[in-house]
Amino acid sequence: MRHRRLGRSGLDCAPLALGCHVFGWTVDAATSCAILDAFVDRGCALIDTADTYSTWAPGHKGGESETIIGNWLKATGKRDRVLIATKVGGDMPNVGKGLSRAHIIRSAEDSLRRLGTDRIDLYQAHFDDTAVSFEETLEAFATLVQNGKVRAIGASNYSAPRLADALSTARAHGLPLYGCLQPHYNLVTRAFYEGDLRRLCLEEDMGVIPFRGLEAGFLTGKYRSMADTVGTARGAVVARILDDRSLDILRELDRAALQLDATPAQVAIGWLLAQPGVTAPIVSVTSLAQLAEIFGATTLTLDARTLMRLDMVSA
Repeated sequence: MRHRRLGRSGLDCAPLALGCHVFGWTVDAATSCAILDAFVDRGCALIDTADTYSTWAPGHKGGESETIIGNWLKATGKRDRVLIATKVGGDMPNVGKGLSRAHIIRSAEDSLRRLGTDRIDLYQAHFDDTAVSFEETLEAFATLVQNGKVRAIGASNYSAPRLADALSTARAHGLPLYGCLQPHYNLVTRAFYEGDLRRLCLEEDMGVIPFRGLEAGFLTGKYRSMADTVGTARGAVVARILDDRSLDILRELDRAALQLDATPAQVAIGWLLAQPGVTAPIVSVTSLAQLAEIFGATTLTLDARTLMRLDMVSA
């Protein structure tokens, strides 16, 4: 599978990243490991997690996803075949949150222990923290890079002005630059990334690895009415975006999928892959069958008319 350069991070990866927030939540350890094996065996490498996955599940305290990945790495010996991306800054019960130096350093050590590795390939600021100076945050990241515990750093959920300020601070003080951005971006949710944030990423040569590429499963076509959301793990999330516009998007995905002999999910990911600046959409799956379907998006080429129609219906 042909790789893409992940901005200025110094890393490169296949045009698909595996979102691991479902590991230990809606996907048990055995299935998670099978998915990881299949993902890597197809030539992909970038696996994305966070220390907070999955604090929202009853009885969980965070670190469940990282622990499963760490156990898989130990059992398979595939550490050199993957790029581990994890995040810091979210609220960890009994630990804290934010991007202070102390929290970043402690959290990095905790993540390294759970992952069973000596390095994090991509360490990302999960959320912006306006209570801490950029200089303090970036100095903490610099320490981890200098000590060989982190290879590259990235940001997630940053606005364009705040990301620009972070980059300016890094340059002014000779600190590491964020090499990539992880924004919420898909056919349903376009406004956050498109515009100033996209322009900045292109100008700054930042890789973009959008999360929720299928909008919590909505763009697979499995949710078409409020009744479909009842009793499902992500039903509440999908219910918030289920409206006439999103259903129009589904209908256009159906049309394109029929024309291209593909599935709505493949077309939705194909649209993301065609967007300026996007390196590798992050997609989570709960079964090997879903992963096999998603792989089909990497060989799917959307013609100009299909892209135009999807742009128009989702504008």
